[in-house]
This record gives sequence, structure tokens and C-alpha cells, in this order.
Amino acid sequence: LELEDAVQSSGINAEYGGIKSKTGVVIAAEKKTKSILYDDTSITKMEMITKHCGMTYSGMGPDFRLLVRKARKVAQQYQMQYDEEIPVSQLVQRLANVMQEYTHSGGVRPFGVSLLVAGFDQSTPYLVQCDPSGAYFAWKATAMGKNHVNGKTFLEKRYNSDLELEDAVHTAILTLKEGFEGQMTEDNIEIGICTTDGFRKLNRTEVKDYLAALN
Repeated sequence: LELEDAVQSSGINAEYGGIKSKTGVVIAAEKKTKSILYDDTSITKMEMITKHCGMTYSGMGPDFRLLVRKARKVAQQYQMQYDEEIPVSQLVQRLANVMQEYTHSGGVRPFGVSLLVAGFDQSTPYLVQCDPSGAYFAWKATAMGKNHVNGKTFLEKRYNSDLELEDAVHTAILTLKEGFEGQMTEDNIEIGICTTDGFRKLNRTEVKDYLAALN
């Protein structure tokens, strides 16, 4: 029952999506605030884990923060032991193990969050989803959140494996729009890209330019 509640919690939040292109990965997330009085610069929906890996989430923010700390600790331990960056597949597997452990350990509850991890290993882009159960699976493109069905239907029509990174950013924004309430601006969405150069979040000016190009 707790796991069912956690899965439901991971899908009640705003819209999220990710797309793999030939040269990188794009993740996009809606920044939803409960009041216009919030300082939205203090709210972030995605975090860098290693130079070549970042992630966003659907669900409970505090649970996401805890998993970010655990992911960074795992990555640092690997770096110290092997003197190289942890492969994305191993990082995802270890995160999924942590999430699965919380489904059956005493005194704790499952994480009420689903993760969307974007990473790049050498010449291979990764887009992987981790669920509260500890299950994880790779995607070419996906949508998460309360209107994920509309987003996935849109992606099934629009996605192709020859997408360039710029096209992937545009498609990610259009996917968010499928379930977006109100006007989309540079203040209420976040976009992250991961390439051979590493993971980074686009600044507001860059997001504004992408939105303007679609209007």
C-alpha cells in the first residue's frame, strides 16, 4: 500500500520530459509554485550529479533532494576509488537499489518520486527513468507527471532517432505544452542538456529564445 501511495505521489506534480538526440540528451521540467510571492530563483527542478549527468523528478521535492545527495555521494566514492567518473548505467543502478531498499526496510517509507536521469558516457547518450519501486528503464523519449499520457502520445508522433540537439530542445518544449496550464515562460520551465561537453541547465535568456522561436 505504501508503494502504491509513493507511485501515485510521483505522478501528481507538474510536467516533465526527456529526449535523446544524435549528439546529446534534453530534459525539460515545469517549475510550478503555489504562490506568485515565491522567489522562483530559489526553486530548481533539476540538478547536476556529475559533470556528464543530471536529473529531474516528478513527485516530492524533499525526497528528490535526498536522492540527489545520495547520488552525488555514490559518484564521489566511485571517483575516489577508480579515479574516473562513474558510468551513467552504474549510477542509475545504485540509485535504483537505494529506492528499492526503501520499499521493504523497517522504519522508512518508499520515496514518493520518479527520477529522469540524463547522461553521456563517451559517445553514448542515456535517458533513464527510475520509479519508487526501484525499477528503472531506458527511453529514447518520454514524458512524466500528471499529463504524461498526452506527452507520450505527442512524442510517439514526433520522435525520430535522427533528431539534432536543437530539434530535441524544441520537441521537449512542445511536449511540455501538451499538458501545460497557463502561459509558458522562461520563469516557469527549466531545460537541461547533456552532451560530450557535460550537463548544464540553460539560462533564462536561452530558454526565452527557444520559446520565442516556437511562437
